[in-house]
Amino acid sequence: MHTAYPARFSRDDNETYLISFPDVPEGHTFWKDKETANPIAADCLAAALSFYVEKGEPLPVPSNPKRGQIMIYLAAGTVAKLALYEAMRAQGITKSELARRLGCHRQHVARIVDPAHNTKFEVLEAALAAVGKRAALLIQDAA
Repeated sequence: MHTAYPARFSRDDNETYLISFPDVPEGHTFWKDKETANPIAADCLAAALSFYVEKGEPLPVPSNPKRGQIMIYLAAGTVAKLALYEAMRAQGITKSELARRLGCHRQHVARIVDPAHNTKFEVLEAALAAVGKRAALLIQDAA
């Protein structure tokens, strides 16, 4: 499951860092420091991964971090969306089929699987159940 991706932090000339993702070249953002970058970097990463979902392409597999790289952890809702998307791809379930299973419109399903769109976790749980999956949340100490 894709819960985190390594990020490269390159010092910029205006007291910020350029944050890029070796495994997701579409994602770039800037932030003032490494210590508080995860929320903004995770939003950027989710937006970049939404391009793969929109095109129906496989998600990039996160590599192990190299020296100097920092792991950026995706929000729980984003992880659930990516799991749903991967389950749909693996089972050949279309957005139209998932909409039929959930009793909603295809446009609603398009928003459910879009990592850049906010969705209530209860809706994600129902969608996961419709493809034979369930969410299990693990809480860890922050590093």
